[in-house]
Amino acid sequence: VGPTRISGRVSAGGAKNAALPELAATLLTDEATRLDGVPRVRDLETMRKLLAHLGQGSTVHADAGASGLILAPSGAPSDDDAPYELVKTMRASILVLGPLLARLGQAKVSLPGGCAIGSRPVDQHIKGLQAMGAEITVEQGYVHARATRLKGARICTDMVTVTGTENLM
Repeated sequence: VGPTRISGRVSAGGAKNAALPELAATLLTDEATRLDGVPRVRDLETMRKLLAHLGQGSTVHADAGASGLILAPSGAPSDDDAPYELVKTMRASILVLGPLLARLGQAKVSLPGGCAIGSRPVDQHIKGLQAMGAEITVEQGYVHARATRLKGARICTDMVTVTGTENLM
């Protein structure tokens, strides 16, 4: 309301909850991947460290504003273990389970931590991967998964889970 017209441009910042599954998905390729609009927040830094631990190569900030990242892997992930020490502060760590399993045929991922608002169960992730042919056990705080080859499946979950859907895709 008023006599002056409003005009201009606004740049939308990147979203952590979009960047986390995108970063995890880079485990599926040995090609360099560029992601733009990646915010600098702790969970994303933790995910980058986790990817480096898994052998997913180096991460380079693509521009001076540091909103772009280039991940340059050097082949298939060299490790299938996402240890508690790396993922204890990040509940999105479970996002590497599906890509590691699809790429390597096995994965060992610590149950996620880092949630101040309550537990974040991963049972829907497990049920979905089992429906796709994975053998999964949970032992001593780790999800152990094996599959010769995952296959498409009709997946009906007990509850809505955005992260679970991202992981299964």
